[in-house]
Amino acid sequence: MPPNVKGLALLAVFVLSVTLAGCSSWTQKSAENPADIYLQLGIRYLNINRLEVAKENLERALKEEPNSIQAHNALAFLYEKIEKYPEARTHYESALRLAPDDLGVQNNFGRFLCERQQFDQGMALLNQAIANLLNDRQWLALTNAGLCQLGLGQKLRAKAYFKQALLTNETYAPALLAMQKLSYQNGEYWPAKGYLQRYVTVAGHTSESLWYGMQTERALGNEGLAKEYQNLLLEKFPLSNEAKKISR
Repeated sequence: MPPNVKGLALLAVFVLSVTLAGCSSWTQKSAENPADIYLQLGIRYLNINRLEVAKENLERALKEEPNSIQAHNALAFLYEKIEKYPEARTHYESALRLAPDDLGVQNNFGRFLCERQQFDQGMALLNQAIANLLNDRQWLALTNAGLCQLGLGQKLRAKAYFKQALLTNETYAPALLAMQKLSYQNGEYWPAKGYLQRYVTVAGHTSESLWYGMQTERALGNEGLAKEYQNLLLEKFPLSNEAKKISR
């Protein structure tokens, strides 16, 4: 599974499904509920990558409220970031047990399972999130389902999920990035170019976006633009795997 796409999807899913879920009642309850204060502090620190203090606050939130779905979900994400996957699974399982129908938990845990190659269980959760008529952020689960299908080697199914995600949110960066790569791999160079153009209007370049941009322009015969992408790749991401391919 492509790491840059995965990372983008992971962050976007977490920010939307956890932060927004926690914010609606925080201003009303924070004065009398310490768990909400710790939860929101933990999420804010997590979003700015202050992981140690985020963990401390999220653990305090759980101590105050052991059945906090958002705290379990956020801690699971944090443990993913530091590559402690058994601990992440434990918190996802706790969150799912507490709230089997929670869209954020279905989405995050489904993606997590797919990334551990437990595709059937992961897709089952993602399809639940997709099918839920109350889900007003379907593009999250659709994109993760597409990534899951890529893990299975099902490029046609993956493409269908990504395109559906972009129908529900045409500016969703992880889906655009995934479609850029998939289009290039399928020899669809003009669509690949178009997806990259759409992507850069909503997000910054990654090493992958520049690599596939460079390869796409070469395939189209645009050596000048391909060279620009190459130089930008070497400048911005000199230690990336893509840059290492160039320097060989």
